[in-house]
Amino acid sequence: MVRGKTQMKRIENATSRQVTFSKRRNGLLKKAFELSVLCDAEVALIIFSPRGKLYEFSSSCMNKTIERYRKREKDLGISSKEIDEDIQNIKEDAHSMGKKIEFLEDSKQKLLGNGLEPCSINELQLLENQLERSLSRIRARKSQLFYEQIEKLKGEERLLGEENTKLREKVLLNR
Repeated sequence: MVRGKTQMKRIENATSRQVTFSKRRNGLLKKAFELSVLCDAEVALIIFSPRGKLYEFSSSCMNKTIERYRKREKDLGISSKEIDEDIQNIKEDAHSMGKKIEFLEDSKQKLLGNGLEPCSINELQLLENQLERSLSRIRARKSQLFYEQIEKLKGEERLLGEENTKLREKVLLNR
């Protein structure tokens, strides 16, 4: 005999509904017991009949299992809230950084002389002042590097001069 697929809807006949409840309740309790024994799992099952009668199974103490469940839910609720807050902060940071990048790209283009059409005279004056300060710093750094290179070359020149003098003295002594 082949069973047909049971349609998932409320059983209208009260007697059939009660028989189905009783059979499925027993099957569910049996499965809970098997799961706890075979897998060494902590299982708690609570069933209320349509008339309000309580049926329960617990592989250990029911209260202990319920308390463990509540603690876990509480911990997950806190974690979930923290994760949501972190995600919101990250989104805000990303938006802020996007705005900063956009501003820096715009500033870079203006420093390169591009996209100056919408700028006012004051903005252009500020840009010119900024470029002059930058050019001044560039020239100062360039001068510093030249000075350092000159000092290094002077040191090398002095060493080579000393070596040259020693070689001349050697040549004069060998004559």
